[in-house]
Amino acid sequence: MADNSIQFCQRCGTPLITKHHSGKLRPICPACGWVYFPDPKVAVVVLIKENDQVLLVQRRYDPQKGHWTLPSGFVDAGEDPMEAVVRECLEETGLTVGDVRLLDVIYSSEYPRGASILILYQAQRIEGELRPGDDARQVRFYNRDNLPPLAFLSTRHIMDTYF
Repeated sequence: MADNSIQFCQRCGTPLITKHHSGKLRPICPACGWVYFPDPKVAVVVLIKENDQVLLVQRRYDPQKGHWTLPSGFVDAGEDPMEAVVRECLEETGLTVGDVRLLDVIYSSEYPRGASILILYQAQRIEGELRPGDDARQVRFYNRDNLPPLAFLSTRHIMDTYF
């Protein structure tokens, strides 16, 4: 399926047409031949465990408003994903984290406008008190046997695999 979010050539401004290119329907400029290749959205997801519990964040906004997920967020352009881990944890949970380690890279097509590449890290609390911030309604640690309703299939996969 072609990406309809871009309608004009970024080189010459000509309205784009949709044609097959490299095995997919893609926006192509009929004037200069420029082909639009959409970039995937990338997010970091952070697994923080303490005393056989996992840190979860209740979502303040849709998608999955009110459900719980791991601290996570988009990687900004030009941002190192490990820096995004530290930023997102502080923004969403009030915690400063360290000892950040890569666990996995996961593909997700659950939400077309969401991240399709999830970089999963594990981190440790360095300092700070739990406080919901940014787009979090609540933040707290949960036991494996008492998990709240989880948002996203990817969250369930991560919990099943790593917690």
